[in-house]
Amino acid sequence: MAGRPLAPNPAGAHFLRDRRLIARLAQASGARTGRLVFDLGAGSGAITAGLAATGARVIAVERDPKLAARLRRRFDCAPNVRVVEADLRAIALPRRDFLVVASPPFSLTTALCRRLLGDPVVPLAGAELIVQWGAARWLAAQRPRDAETAWWCARYEIHLARVISPASFAPPPRVDAAWLSVRPRPVPISARGQRRLRAILQAAYRRPAARTDIALDGGKRLLLRAGLDPAAPVADVTAEQWHRLAVLLDGRNCASGAAGPAADLAARQPSGPAQSRSQRPSSVSNAPSSSRSLIVSRKRAASAPSTSR
Repeated sequence: MAGRPLAPNPAGAHFLRDRRLIARLAQASGARTGRLVFDLGAGSGAITAGLAATGARVIAVERDPKLAARLRRRFDCAPNVRVVEADLRAIALPRRDFLVVASPPFSLTTALCRRLLGDPVVPLAGAELIVQWGAARWLAAQRPRDAETAWWCARYEIHLARVISPASFAPPPRVDAAWLSVRPRPVPISARGQRRLRAILQAAYRRPAARTDIALDGGKRLLLRAGLDPAAPVADVTAEQWHRLAVLLDGRNCASGAAGPAADLAARQPSGPAQSRSQRPSSVSNAPSSSRSLIVSRKRAASAPSTSR
């Protein structure tokens, strides 16, 4: 009936129906024969169909039982499509490189980013995501808004490709959406470097208005090498600058062992409050033994009698 208001949609599910846009998403993702691609929150299967046409191996994940059943019927004869009835927040992700092309419910944007970008063990090779416009703005912002976003942006390039009109969806949302393109940064960071980066970000964003060198308790020389202004507030540090700092913190790019300004800066950072297993990436949970040794050696040096001033 004309003029009848849309039914409430508390889950934020708006199904992308623009076929031209879907074709562009599939092309931009690099999906092709032999590649593994996930459609997380597959809904009616419009994106799944576009991905299947590239010849890629497609995993369509849908939590709703009725929608999942429709997907199975629709792609029953498609040998390269597998439908999985599961929650995108809990489904097991592969250990080999994979791609994601998805238009998830807007309410699950943060949860999806945590799954894909938060755990350094997840081998995400790239993602094309349709999210709410407001979320896209803070995710793609030059300056991360908090430690978690900085953790994502220091390891991935997040680019806002374009605004998406509500008319591209069924039902249409009340706000604009946006296309986010996500790629791993070209210089990878080792597990050691990521542990040090995690500790530094947690320390820095406890005082986002503080000077960077004060919030990080020193390390001015390393900050300058990373292109950071030691006198600038933490909130002004860009994603690119955090990445450069992470590369310097990486044991492969610093002096051997715990020596040098990178390890010196990392060793000063407090471990912070304990996190639950679900919140803490497995490879960044504990400080390296070399940093612990450095701290012990400093305590011994401080307790020794001073011979000069």
